[in-house]
Amino acid sequence: MSAEHPPRREVVTGVPRAARRPPGYAPARSEITEQTTLGTTYVRSLMRSQLRAALWALGTLALFVGSLPLLFALPAALGGSPGSPAPFVWAALGFGVYPVMWLTARWYVRRAERNERDFTRLVEGR
Repeated sequence: MSAEHPPRREVVTGVPRAARRPPGYAPARSEITEQTTLGTTYVRSLMRSQLRAALWALGTLALFVGSLPLLFALPAALGGSPGSPAPFVWAALGFGVYPVMWLTARWYVRRAERNERDFTRLVEGR
């Protein structure tokens, strides 16, 4: 090497990191399959979010259905005759309780599916 010419630089290249992984490789999936601490944490987070949604739906229904005896006692407290609350009770059950139960169940199913979809995206690395 002479003083006239600077030393030649060599560039070392390698295979890009994404190309080194086997097809379908996802780090989170391997963590779950190998049952590592991180994989267990991923699964627990899914279970916790599913449990949170289930408890919210159950609490909503318990609060709503638990308040029905107060609602059914309302006509008698307002001075109605003892036989008159029967149509009111059936109307409250048919048009009040079942739609709320259906909407809560629909919300829960959508929430559970969204939790699973988010978890799948996390695991597959998308």
